This record gives sequence, structure tokens and C-alpha cells, in this order.
Amino acid sequence: MSIPTAPAPGVLLDHRGNERASFETGLTYEQSRLGLAFHEAGHAVVAMAYGMHVITSEVIAWFPDADRWGVTGNTALEAHAARPWQFAAQGAAGTVAQVQYLMAYGLWTPDRALSCAAEHDREQVIDVLTGFGHCLGRDHVPAGGKSWGMVRGMARRRINRLWREIHAVAHAMNENAKLTGDDIATITGLTNRPLIGGAA
Repeated sequence: MSIPTAPAPGVLLDHRGNERASFETGLTYEQSRLGLAFHEAGHAVVAMAYGMHVITSEVIAWFPDADRWGVTGNTALEAHAARPWQFAAQGAAGTVAQVQYLMAYGLWTPDRALSCAAEHDREQVIDVLTGFGHCLGRDHVPAGGKSWGMVRGMARRRINRLWREIHAVAHAMNENAKLTGDDIATITGLTNRPLIGGAA
């Protein structure tokens, strides 16, 4: 099996086509990879628990040279049936689950917690909700809307209830790199809602 020296085109871009932020965390490759698996498992499990269809969830690693590596992830889902604030909580769940991983494994530091922020997730949620007429504030509560802090609180409550499932999915993803929604449903016992409009 060949080891990729660069990620596939587009992997490091956000939904607007801008490059995602990258961070040096001081973690080992194995610790970082598992942390990203928890991040993606947070998105996938919370989305599925809210009745969204999860297509795939994966950890992506590459090795530019012998001494350097990069790791990121991606969760693909169909959220047409989601309520707006549930979709937002799913978007925040990656960061919340990754920070909880750091705490559970004795790896938490303020800088590492900040590196989990995944602003691209927040910005995508803001853009999607804005398109449907809902207001999500980055650092304030807009009239008739919610703040990102409120949405993170929703995600934290859901993650606390689903931590066992997230833990199991994260470790399976770390081992296998990519899981389908049906794999995640089998691991967790949750139902992966059928795709709207039929199978893909």
C-alpha cells in the first residue's frame, strides 16, 4: 500500500474554497489521528442521532516526508430532514468531541483545545442556516437566533449522552480510516435514516 505524500485536491479547503487553518499541537501522529477520529465520530454520531443520513466518515492522513505528517477528516451527510439547530449542533459536535477526547486521554492543554476549533465547520453552519433564514452569531445571540456558544452547549449535552457510541466509532475509524453510515449504525445501534429520494 502506498503512503500518500499529499492529500487529495480539495481536502484542505472549506466549503467556500478557502484553505482550512492548520495547527502544530505537539501531539504524536497516533494521538492526532485518534483525535481527528473523535472529531469526525462526533459529527457522524450526533447527526445520526438527530435523524440525518450519514454517508461516510473518515480520517485522512498523509506524509510529505519521513519526519512530517498531516491529518484531517471528513464526514459526508444528507441533512435535508434536519431541524436547523440540530444541524448546527452536528456542526459543533466535532470540536466538542475532539476536546473531550483530549480531556479523557490526559492530553488537554489550552493551546490544544484551541486547535480543535474547526472554524470551517462553524462558518459552513452559519452559511447554511443563513440560506434558510436563520441567524447564528459567532460571539453573540442575534435577535431570533442563537449563538455558536449555545449551539456548542447543545452538542455537548448530546455528546455526553452518546459518548460510548462516539468512543466506539472513533476507535473503529482510527483502525479502518473510513466508515460508511451503515458501519456506524451497526457499531452504535442507531438508525441511519434512508437517503431522501432513494439510495445513492
